[in-house]
Amino acid sequence: MPESLHVSTQFDEDLARLRTHVLQMGGLVETQIAASIEAYASGEVDGVRVIVETDRRINDFEKAIDDDCAHVIARRQPIASDLRLILGISKIVTDLERTGDEAKKIAKGVRRIHDAGHLPNQYGSGIRHLAEAALSMVRQALDAFARMDGALALSVIRADVEVDVEFKSIIRQLITHMMEDPRTITASIDIIAISRAIERIGDHAKNISEQVVFVVEGRDIRYDKEAIR
Repeated sequence: MPESLHVSTQFDEDLARLRTHVLQMGGLVETQIAASIEAYASGEVDGVRVIVETDRRINDFEKAIDDDCAHVIARRQPIASDLRLILGISKIVTDLERTGDEAKKIAKGVRRIHDAGHLPNQYGSGIRHLAEAALSMVRQALDAFARMDGALALSVIRADVEVDVEFKSIIRQLITHMMEDPRTITASIDIIAISRAIERIGDHAKNISEQVVFVVEGRDIRYDKEAIR
């Protein structure tokens, strides 16, 4: 095998391995979100410890992938689309790690409410729907990355608008609820924090999708509203 072809094959394997590790990390994050949603819906807090422990694995993934990205850049000196892929991956794993943090916040909020003698789903109607919408965004963002599908990534970015609208509606409901019954203030504040964490999960899915568009098309659309219309 010619030396240049050998090097090229190794480089392709490096990139494929990076993409695989991102998707493995993404799978863990999806599991975190789903477990947090289930804890909120059921009021069962037995899984909170597992969620917190899994977050450490997500952190380890981020550090390992970042190290791999740095090594690939140093060894291969990629250009054009290959360089965009590595830079995009570096940013995507940061958003995945932060998404895992938000899932952990949800789980801890559920535990606080449960420890206070309440069931989380007594408050804030619509939160389960909001959480499922945010989880769907994460799944589709990862699917867009796996398939390098810019059109799917753009649809995820557009979906974030609906999540934001629904989040604001829930906050208004909770504020009204607290005004009508001050005894619910403590639990409602925890529910607001949970809602904010869910909304942030949607934001991170949008960020991941923006990086997919950057990798696929070479366009930075983070601040270009016209690009996602």
